[in-house]
Amino acid sequence: MRAEFSVDQLVPHSGQMSLLSEITGYGEDWLSAAVDITPTSMFLEEQGVPAWVGLEYMAQAIGAYAGLQERLKGHEPRVGFLLGTRRYSIPVPYFAPGERIQLKVIKNMQAENGLCAFDCELTGNGYTATASLNIYQPDDAETFLRDAMS
Repeated sequence: MRAEFSVDQLVPHSGQMSLLSEITGYGEDWLSAAVDITPTSMFLEEQGVPAWVGLEYMAQAIGAYAGLQERLKGHEPRVGFLLGTRRYSIPVPYFAPGERIQLKVIKNMQAENGLCAFDCELTGNGYTATASLNIYQPDDAETFLRDAMS
């Protein structure tokens, strides 16, 4: 299905920390998005954007998926937390200026307590990177953070 929501409508990040360029499609358990590497991209260095930032691109695509689920229920997107990743493997050290990164995230598990697991794929100029990300989305992020800090 073609996306009918903008990144700003789905992801709670704002300003330069909102890293996705576009939502390109979605289905019941997946979402695809794109990131354009531009001269104003966050984390840009002389060689490009370091490849480790791909994990944040994946996490924000998952955030967009979660935000989409909330919007479809008539609610505002909620904050989620990246708990960890497994098997992030990428064959390049940087994403090149001018490159368009394609992302696809697929939900493979969701527990009642807010824990979720996603399989993620990132495709660039002639390469593909994959990872599994674990996410936690509490009902009330402010209470969760306050309790975690005390």
